[in-house]
Amino acid sequence: MEKEISIVLQLSKSEQTLLEMHSFLNVINVIISEIKILSMNFNKEKELKALQDHCISIARSLESLDSALESARRIDKSEAYILSELHKHIGADNKHHPDYEYSIDNITSIFRILNVRVREILNRNEFPQDWSEFNISNLKDNIISVFNAIELNSHGRYEIVYEATSHDINRYLIDIIISSVDGKVIKMPSVFQDVIRDLMANARKYTPPGGKIKAMLIDDGIKLSLAIIDNGIGVPESQIEKIMQFGFRGDNTVNKITYGGGFGLTKAYYITKRYNGRMWVDSELNKGTKIRIEIPRKSA
Repeated sequence: MEKEISIVLQLSKSEQTLLEMHSFLNVINVIISEIKILSMNFNKEKELKALQDHCISIARSLESLDSALESARRIDKSEAYILSELHKHIGADNKHHPDYEYSIDNITSIFRILNVRVREILNRNEFPQDWSEFNISNLKDNIISVFNAIELNSHGRYEIVYEATSHDINRYLIDIIISSVDGKVIKMPSVFQDVIRDLMANARKYTPPGGKIKAMLIDDGIKLSLAIIDNGIGVPESQIEKIMQFGFRGDNTVNKITYGGGFGLTKAYYITKRYNGRMWVDSELNKGTKIRIEIPRKSA
């Protein structure tokens, strides 16, 4: 049964900042994970410790707005430092090793996404309540680029496809539907991109390979509607509202290793309420989850 979320979030200032920086934190955590994999594969834990500490310091900086924005502005320098250190300690002697090549390709693709994220964050800081116009085709490509990076980061554990004819028990099927009264463009709060990406990535995370994730984003001229549907592990009924609380994870997910910040749903609800919207969750254990959001369309 669909349940409307009505809780009041009680967030500290640092928690609010982490929500704003959630997409930044998620990507940094993936980079930390990739560096750990390289350090273990090549027995370079000691040599790469400073590199891991650098990334951890970036993650910790995201609890304060000023330090988070400074980390965002310096991300190009961080990327150059990370790639240089990896080449120095591993690549110089293992340039063509398949594990090294794979990880460098992965880290490079992750930084391409991170550079987009930090530009979005810096722009939102300058125009915090800004609604933007997005080309629908570009928006789809942006979402697909995230899933391409997720697939690469799986190190071959699964594949992600976008056509039903390519779907099988080892491949996720991602279906993205976007429509707007404005034709080829759709208007929405710029931060809503984070909500779409986070909820879709969350759905993938808690859906086994072979599962399906569907996203529908519709502007009907009155409201902006988003629905994310999966056939994953679901949420215990008694915990549907609790999973919106900062840092809370359902009983059926606590043993699952993840690299995200653990508050994607909190951010989705936080942003929804910021724009006077409403949010519903319909979930059944081992059957799947549907998350639905409606936000009043901004007047012209």
